[in-house]
Amino acid sequence: MADIESIITDTLSDLNERIAERVRELRAAQGLSLDALASKSGVSRSMISLIERGESSPTAVVLEKLAAGLGVMLASLFDTTAAAVHAPSGPVARRDDQPQWQDPASGYLRRNVSPPGVPQPMQIVEVHFPPGGRVSFETGGRDIRVHQQVWVLEGAIDITLGAEHHRLREGDCLAMQLDRPTMFHNPTRKPTRYAVVIASDTSSRR
Repeated sequence: MADIESIITDTLSDLNERIAERVRELRAAQGLSLDALASKSGVSRSMISLIERGESSPTAVVLEKLAAGLGVMLASLFDTTAAAVHAPSGPVARRDDQPQWQDPASGYLRRNVSPPGVPQPMQIVEVHFPPGGRVSFETGGRDIRVHQQVWVLEGAIDITLGAEHHRLREGDCLAMQLDRPTMFHNPTRKPTRYAVVIASDTSSRR
């Protein structure tokens, strides 16, 4: 058991460092100060500083705010930084190389399925949502239009988009746009597994 806990701790530490490097890289590429990113994202300057030093385990809600402030999709924060890529990763992402991250608040587990660094406008994420789990993303409009489809593979999930409510069961698929506050909730006593396909429309940049 101690070995398993050690592996989980090491993996979380590695992901926190990867997130730290990505946030620093994206912020620097846009010439944003800590204060400017704090203003754009709604995340405090002190929290961003902790995240960039790898000294915080940010929640999915905080990371979504940062992603919106940086004009990228949440999945992009788990990518390897450009400086760490020694050679093109190619068009295949092997299962063992796909990064997994667990939200410390809701307990949901997300896995980036898509190959990193491939210049395509879509990304695929697999999510395991625990029984009774709930996460609310407060982010509304973005600088780019982001489309998302949620396809339930096992179980059920309730999704609230602004004032709209949808209950999805196994096999159901919901098409949505990330332009309103969104809440995910597993109302059952069993885990839910779903795939998310995310596509951005850079031509809509404001």
